[in-house]
Amino acid sequence: MTTIAAARAWLIDLEVETLRTDAVQSFIKQETIFVEIDDADGRTGVGYSYTIGTGGRAVLSMLRDHLIPRLVGLDSRNIEAIWGSLFWSTHSTTVGAITSLALAAVDTALWDLKGKRTSEPLWRMAGGFRREVPLYDTEGGWLHLSTDDLVAGALESKSKGLRGVKLKVGKPSIAEDRDRLLAVRAAVGPEMHIMVDANQSMTASEAIRRAAAFTDADLFWLEEPLPADDVSGHARLAASTSIPIAVGESMYSVAQFRDYLHRGAAGIVQVDVARIGGITPWLKVAHLAEAYNTVVCPHFLMELHVSLVAAIPNGEYVEHIPQLRGITHSPMQIVDGLAVAPETPGLGIDWNRDEIDNRRVS
Repeated sequence: MTTIAAARAWLIDLEVETLRTDAVQSFIKQETIFVEIDDADGRTGVGYSYTIGTGGRAVLSMLRDHLIPRLVGLDSRNIEAIWGSLFWSTHSTTVGAITSLALAAVDTALWDLKGKRTSEPLWRMAGGFRREVPLYDTEGGWLHLSTDDLVAGALESKSKGLRGVKLKVGKPSIAEDRDRLLAVRAAVGPEMHIMVDANQSMTASEAIRRAAAFTDADLFWLEEPLPADDVSGHARLAASTSIPIAVGESMYSVAQFRDYLHRGAAGIVQVDVARIGGITPWLKVAHLAEAYNTVVCPHFLMELHVSLVAAIPNGEYVEHIPQLRGITHSPMQIVDGLAVAPETPGLGIDWNRDEIDNRRVS
């Protein structure tokens, strides 16, 4: 039977694999929230969500107090109905990060369960466009790194066959940001993509100034230059520069993406499966972007996003930031600089339950 028989949620603290800094914060740790859902036939789906250091217990409380109790007795096949029911049951706290992150943990567990029930991998369930997708690297581009370190990291990524590198910007001086970007461009040559990320640290006028200063670096995109709720500022910026503007990691509803796309404020969609509320709304954003002839390059969660980018025709890139190696048996497969979507039924993440249990905090 496909009826949900039981569900559980818990939280772990997962250490970061390297020091990560940007213009506004450091990545403290990954609070990883897990949900398990059992059906009446004994299958179990495992889903997850995350924060980068704060709020994990609030997400867990939302799950345990409000969402998990509603699941038992429902038909696990009806993923869209379950998502909508849970969303409307918490309507007083939507649209918002805590509720979206909680919904994502449930939704990904249901998709994992669906794959195990049908013996299909996520990349095929979600669309099945291709198995291999390009990677760009973020791990060598953090703001605290010296220019020499940025160059070395970019050259290492290029030697591994990765198609692009992302560098953090937001130094006090425009000249320093520009010099760092030009040094990397000179080192990697004209063919490799260079992306930059300002992490919502700028005003619209400052972002326009910096975009103009960065023109010679031939950037593939300028990411999150302004606060995510400043749609009009992003639209002004996009109209002022030839650099595509990338947004999405800090957006929590399909409607927010619609507004950005309708107003010409986004050239790259970076929808995050955890922050949008799961795979179910992620696919809606991806297809919305396709209707606007816009590519999808999701934020973080490479072990999950590899399958979703592979599923859709407008999937452009997966962001290479390894973070689950401490709690999985095998890493995401990379061949000739391309990430390969797993064929394992469900999400395809090979969880190490012993290591997960060792890190439980709630």
